[in-house]
Amino acid sequence: MDTRGIDQMLSELRSVSQAAQGKAAPAADAPAGGVNFADVLNTALKDVSAAQGEARAMAQNFSAGDPNVNLQDVMVNLQKASMSFQQMVQVRNRLVTAYQDIMNMPV
Repeated sequence: MDTRGIDQMLSELRSVSQAAQGKAAPAADAPAGGVNFADVLNTALKDVSAAQGEARAMAQNFSAGDPNVNLQDVMVNLQKASMSFQQMVQVRNRLVTAYQDIMNMPV
C-alpha cells in the first residue's frame, strides 16, 4: 500500500497543529508548492478503497478455486485492507474531534 498520501496528510496536520499553538512549522515538513489537504484525503480514501477491492477480488478468486491464489496471500491482503480502513477511521475520528474543538471555541 502506498502511504505517501497519508504521510503527507499527517505532516499537514502537524504543521496546522503547530501553527495553532503559535509555533513555527519546520521547513522540512512543508513541501515545495504546498499540498491541498482535500486532494491528499481523497487520494488516501481511494487507496483504501482500492486495497479493499483488491483483497475482495483475491478472496473471491480463492473461493472460486483459482490455483494461482493461495490462502496466505488472501489473508495478508485482507489484513492490509482492514488495517488501512482502520487507519482511515482513526483519521476521520481525529478530524471530527478537531472540527468539534474548533466549533466549541469561544469567538
